[in-house]
Amino acid sequence: MEKPYKFTDVMVKGAFHSFTHTHEFIESDTGTIMKDTFYYKSPFGIFGVIADRLFLEKYMRNFIVNRAKELKRIDEKK
Repeated sequence: MEKPYKFTDVMVKGAFHSFTHTHEFIESDTGTIMKDTFYYKSPFGIFGVIADRLFLEKYMRNFIVNRAKELKRIDEKK
């Protein structure tokens, strides 16, 4: 954590072989920009790679984007 600029979530146990999600907060003239970067590796070897190509990569990207939109919506209600 580099409070208040950046923090990283690292999965220690779960469905993925590995999962790292970094949140960066960048000041701008119009407010704060939140930049999310994530890396994951699917389990199950070649079957995980196939799942990534077929649907998981798109699902994960949509999940992160929708989560960010919801956080923004919640913050703007304050």
